[in-house]
Amino acid sequence: MTGHQYHRPGGDTGGRSADRAPAGAPAARRAPCRTATPRPSRLRRAARALLIALTGAATLTGCADRDLFLGGAPPAPEEAIRILPGDGARGVRANGRLEVRVPEGRLERVEVNRAGGNGRQPVAGRISRDGTIWRPVTDSLELASRYTVDAVAVDGAGRRTTRHTTFNTFAPPHRLIGFYSPESGATVGTGLIFSLVFNRPVLDRAAVERAVTVSARPAVEVAPHWFGHRRLDFRPRERWRPGTRLTVQLRLREVRTGPGAYGIQHKTLHYQVGRDQVSTVDAARHTLTVRRDGKVVATLPVTAGNADNPTYNGMMVILERHAVTRMDGDTVGFGAEYDIPDVPHAMRLTRSGTFLHGNYWARREVFGGLNTSHGCVGLRDVRGGGPDTPAGWLYRNSIVGDTVEVRNSPDRTVAPDNGLGGWNMPWAAWRAGSALH
Repeated sequence: MTGHQYHRPGGDTGGRSADRAPAGAPAARRAPCRTATPRPSRLRRAARALLIALTGAATLTGCADRDLFLGGAPPAPEEAIRILPGDGARGVRANGRLEVRVPEGRLERVEVNRAGGNGRQPVAGRISRDGTIWRPVTDSLELASRYTVDAVAVDGAGRRTTRHTTFNTFAPPHRLIGFYSPESGATVGTGLIFSLVFNRPVLDRAAVERAVTVSARPAVEVAPHWFGHRRLDFRPRERWRPGTRLTVQLRLREVRTGPGAYGIQHKTLHYQVGRDQVSTVDAARHTLTVRRDGKVVATLPVTAGNADNPTYNGMMVILERHAVTRMDGDTVGFGAEYDIPDVPHAMRLTRSGTFLHGNYWARREVFGGLNTSHGCVGLRDVRGGGPDTPAGWLYRNSIVGDTVEVRNSPDRTVAPDNGLGGWNMPWAAWRAGSALH
């Protein structure tokens, strides 16, 4: 028998299904209800997901609000402090830009140091008035060096950022270095010839000559002269006027001087020319006459080179001064003929070994009467050097660059490249020694 379906008007108010069988009828199979109320486990999962979503949104909103209130998270150090060259850069050229900059806030402190052949050296620089940029005082870098940069910046909220970087400059395979004397800042005599002696042969002499200038105030023509491929000298036509200021500019950095060889120096030297003093040695009369600014201030007895080892004739220049020095005949070809460890008041005139010096071992009558030396010019002195002896007086009253002229010696004139003997070369011949002419 087919079962009947009953429909209750108004629907089910008891929470039961609207379709049911009459009493005693067999239960009908129910189809799944597509609109059934979610089970409690599903409700819990949905609620939990909604809660997580709402909590995350609230958290994100809270972070954004907090950052907005505090001014934002601080930028990374490389963004807050921008440094050139970049951190870890290698092979930076001499004209590479060195700069520390902040896009916002201000620089509080910048320290730059160079580590090279002369040890660790600070690099001078200045922070701009608005505090946003630091630059070095000089506009070029030393080659073959490692630089470190340490900077501290402060932003608008008062937060400090620090940054440390390093970079390395180009290291030439072969480095050209020019040696000179005296050091910058010295007061020199009117006979000084500025001389550069290089550590290796210069193949492109014209390039090096263009990179070195010597100027004077008051202005005079200063001409260069090459002696071979390792030495470059500069002098005017006549000796310097007293009071002249000399400026030497070495712009050798990155100048190519030969295959794989580059200059590394970039510096400016200054010298002040003092009074004019010329000491004239008359080897035949055994005297030394000192003229200062044209006036005789002293005549001193001397002993010059003997007949076998006469003193050079010509104009020489005091190269260096030593209160005490050792003189060993072995170093200048005289073997064991002499070795005096404490020669007082010694002033070098030539690279071959000619000196003006004190002599405490010769008899008193030798000075002014005999020539007994191995080529030097000796003046009476005492062991240890006496301040009031002839040698002591001359030493106190002489400076590097003073002229010493020897006359009436049986020897030849000193060579122009032996010490600063260039004053013995005619001006036209001197100027012809330029690589640019």
